[in-house]
Amino acid sequence: MADRRSARAAAPALALALLGPLLLGGCEVERRENGADDAWGSPLTGLPGEPGPVLAVKVDNAPPARPHTGVEAADVVYVEEVEAGLSRLVAVFAGQLPDRVGPVRSARESDLELLRQFDEPALAFSGAQGGLLPLIDEAPLHARPPEAAPDAYARDPERAAPHNLYLDPAALLAATPEAGEVADIGFTFGDTPEGGSPVDEVEAGYAAASFAFRWDAAAERWAVAMDGEETELAAATVVVQRVEIRPSDFSDGGGAVSPYTETVGSGEATVLRDGREWPARWSRPSARAGTEFETEDGAAFPFAAGQVWVVYVPAE
Repeated sequence: MADRRSARAAAPALALALLGPLLLGGCEVERRENGADDAWGSPLTGLPGEPGPVLAVKVDNAPPARPHTGVEAADVVYVEEVEAGLSRLVAVFAGQLPDRVGPVRSARESDLELLRQFDEPALAFSGAQGGLLPLIDEAPLHARPPEAAPDAYARDPERAAPHNLYLDPAALLAATPEAGEVADIGFTFGDTPEGGSPVDEVEAGYAAASFAFRWDAAAERWAVAMDGEETELAAATVVVQRVEIRPSDFSDGGGAVSPYTETVGSGEATVLRDGREWPARWSRPSARAGTEFETEDGAAFPFAAGQVWVVYVPAE
């Protein structure tokens, strides 16, 4: 499904100036040390805090899996296409952890390329297609499905399987002390850039899954709806990133081919912040590199401080 937006009647956009510019754009993943007098700002959200290890959680997004638990606390939420035009989330945490996250579901081949930029994160997932498991084991991350960290997972008897597996993120990280610490992945945060077009709502999605991001001026956030239903989730910045989505070499148990989302390369994007939208360009030269976003003038695009959603949609 192509992204679609509606015109905003009120011309002024509310500016979200939570922090001054944090110049976090970068290429290869690296650790940055702040000076003794510097306040640490998260390279994933632009917010102050304490650095921590990176935990990525594969989150079920089928309608029976909603409402989600713990996703509102993520630093970054990635939206991927899976089999039959459905969607799945990758919720990334680095520092502050919720008590529970889920429902947790299986990994896909695309996740290995996507997560390489996080420098050996922990990955929580329910399992994977048999042929994919050796690739996960060889990937530069710390895979922790339930059999590898049984104390970190539990089934909710009030919900139907397979949409009832939940993660204790603190327990999983306790079982993964070698997980890499959060580092620069190319994001830049700062004041609202010039230009942009006022917009009330932007839609994006796939054949059997839709997302709508509606500007909530009172909350100064983009309220997230899924398949026409409102949720409690909200983002400071939304990126609709146009990428190549091709068939992979793997399929699910029913024989449906798993899509592969190419996150290395370059292309076009739309960035939403402060009730406005901007055309942008993205670039990620290698799997180890972060993804940088630029304005049409070639300057680093400053995101609003707070949770970032990145929605991967097919390039037109």
